[in-house]
Amino acid sequence: MNLRPRGFLECEGAPGAPFSLLGLPFDGTCSFRPGARFGPAAIREASWVLETYSPALDAELDGSLVADLGDLDLPPLDPWGLIEQAAERLLAGGHRILALGGEHSITPPLVRAHARRHPGLVLVHFDAHADLREEYLGDPRSHACAVRRCLDSVPAERLVQLGIRSGTREEFRWMRDHRTLWPATPEGVRQALGRTDGPIYLTVDLDVFDPSVVPGTGTPEPGGLTYRELEACLREIGLAGRPVVGADVVELSPGWDPTGASAVVAAKVAREILVLMGAIRQPRSSVGSRAPQAPGSRVRA
Repeated sequence: MNLRPRGFLECEGAPGAPFSLLGLPFDGTCSFRPGARFGPAAIREASWVLETYSPALDAELDGSLVADLGDLDLPPLDPWGLIEQAAERLLAGGHRILALGGEHSITPPLVRAHARRHPGLVLVHFDAHADLREEYLGDPRSHACAVRRCLDSVPAERLVQLGIRSGTREEFRWMRDHRTLWPATPEGVRQALGRTDGPIYLTVDLDVFDPSVVPGTGTPEPGGLTYRELEACLREIGLAGRPVVGADVVELSPGWDPTGASAVVAAKVAREILVLMGAIRQPRSSVGSRAPQAPGSRVRA
């Protein structure tokens, strides 16, 4: 009798596996359409429609290397300390973390923990919104302030922002002055990463996509990316040969998309990120075949 596990795709690694998938179901500072707390469960369910092989990265996810730890039990008012503590424990054990949100306010505690563990950390931020406000509606920890809070741990010269098309005049002036804003294209990624070195933390707010691609998000913004455009950017990150030491996928609000397509897109992004992070199966080589390489080590075509 085959019983399908309820975790992400085929991520059936033991808790000591080198990669950890962690759900963070929190949307307590949501400013428009709530429901991101249901994101982790929806992403896991949608993942079962996917294959483990990534054609874009020419590598296959090895689920035995990934422990799906389930969702962290979070209090409704102040979850950030618990998130940071959980990340610290996992990082101390040598694990790489992919977190599933949840809203974007989960990212700053994750980045703080990673920045302490990985000196010179570079934050690569895909989003429709700048998220650079000092506070929103009196709350400095709002999801509208997520990247501003990350700057407490990562300096502006190590911030790369892609896909941004919404924010205040002051936020756009800040991005221009600090040269953090880049086109969400392979060339933009290549140029931005060429200005930095060090390991990468990747945060993907799903409203970076056009609402026609991902309607199931809390703050949709027209003019966004197609899936192929984001995929090309992720491939470019892999070609840079830099380690992706941690990541999150946030702001799926599945109740706003009755088709379920948004959750499938989110799940595929999560699979690609796990592959980028190195959770890949090494296939047996055959006579005359070329040995496979990790996504970050391939020679550019």
